[in-house]
Amino acid sequence: MFLGLDVGTSGLRALLADEGGNVIGVADATYGVSHPQIGWSEQDPQDWITACKSAVGALRSAHPGELARLRGIGLSGHMHGATLLDKAGEVLRPCILWNDTRSAEEAAALDGITGVRELSGNIVFPGFTAPKLAWVKTHEPEIFAQVDKVLLPKDYLRYWLTGAFISDMSDSAGTSWLDVGARDWSQPLMEASGMRRDQMPELVEGSAPGGELRAVLQQEWGIRGPVSVAGGGGDNAVAACGAGCFREGEGFVSLGTSGVLLAAKSQYLPDPASAVHTFCHAVPDTWYQMGVILAATDCLNWLSRTVGQTPATLAGLLPERIDRPSSITFLPYLSGERTPHNDARIRASFVGLDIGDGPAELTQAVMEGVAFALRDCLEALKGTQTNLTRLLAVGGGTQSPYWVETLATVLGIPLDIPDKGEFGAALGAARLAMVADGADLAGVMTAPPTSHTVDPRPDLAEAFEASYATYRALYPNMKALMT
Repeated sequence: MFLGLDVGTSGLRALLADEGGNVIGVADATYGVSHPQIGWSEQDPQDWITACKSAVGALRSAHPGELARLRGIGLSGHMHGATLLDKAGEVLRPCILWNDTRSAEEAAALDGITGVRELSGNIVFPGFTAPKLAWVKTHEPEIFAQVDKVLLPKDYLRYWLTGAFISDMSDSAGTSWLDVGARDWSQPLMEASGMRRDQMPELVEGSAPGGELRAVLQQEWGIRGPVSVAGGGGDNAVAACGAGCFREGEGFVSLGTSGVLLAAKSQYLPDPASAVHTFCHAVPDTWYQMGVILAATDCLNWLSRTVGQTPATLAGLLPERIDRPSSITFLPYLSGERTPHNDARIRASFVGLDIGDGPAELTQAVMEGVAFALRDCLEALKGTQTNLTRLLAVGGGTQSPYWVETLATVLGIPLDIPDKGEFGAALGAARLAMVADGADLAGVMTAPPTSHTVDPRPDLAEAFEASYATYRALYPNMKALMT
């Protein structure tokens, strides 16, 4: 048996699978996010441990015999988080999360240092880990002086599981401390933000062993034999493993809390100026590139809170098929934006509101705005020799047929909708544990069965292209108004 643990932004998912990849059971545990100031986003690392205990406990109650035969654990987690430990291994402050923008000035300063983009393969975004430590050095010097180790969220959970300081290349690629082409820590990148190599964890590939479950947990969970913990990876890389996306030309688009357009790459071909992320994949000798928008279904969640109707109710106000673009343009920059703008200060807006517009019209505009932002990501990826002819569509937003058809039409790419079932990061983590245990990578990393394909609407392509042009023209004008 193999266990996949996915440390998400709002909760942890535990998935138990057998060696054939069949899902035996799934358990979830939720936790919160703290926003102590505007632009800040933090989490208590203890919440991840509490959630893991709860989720694994639920699996043990439901499947005690199967869990007893556990042989491997794989890990996935939200990227870029700065979990700071002292020499005793104690947490020094709440983890600063991926969507925290307090370190915009530090990110810009690091990004301006000669060689940083070339070594890291990426712009230094405010959400990355290195500028967070630069912020702590300036604003919390007493804490910075005590930092003995910096761990990413899933690797803090690994530390609790194994007692070892280990990370993988895919997650570490989002720190701005990794030479992404060489797949190793970079001394110049670490020095740029005042860090040392001994403060970094050991590196392994995501599909390689990365620690062993502590005996006390093995006994507590009723497991009979030793359990290896695989390297695992950042959530998007591991989700790609769950979706079978690791070959050149394979990719997925995710309508989750944030939005992602990801393409697997057999070569390292960074293009930092485009604000496309170029990271190591969770499997060896492979990379991936992705455009990232900071708010996708989060935009619908925001609208839901604002108008007092659930996201499902709002989505239900729209028909299943699209018939024309909205007369309202929505810029979905609720927390700033990454691809292609790298702008932590830009904020969202509606343009073209009419006195007769209500929740249905606003919902349509929000869905289109998110689709247009993902189109921006596609255009950025085209500059990196990426050719995507079809995509797997995943995430909670795909439950809306209207949203999916809008997205397919705006991207001009057919979208495959997987059958109901598990195919996300928790399954990908379990698959990495299988490969670390000796299973064949290609045999394990298979694509999920497709329920159906949503094709672009050629009859509406021209109309949506015109709306996209309006959307594109608004950003520089809104930026000028906000500066």
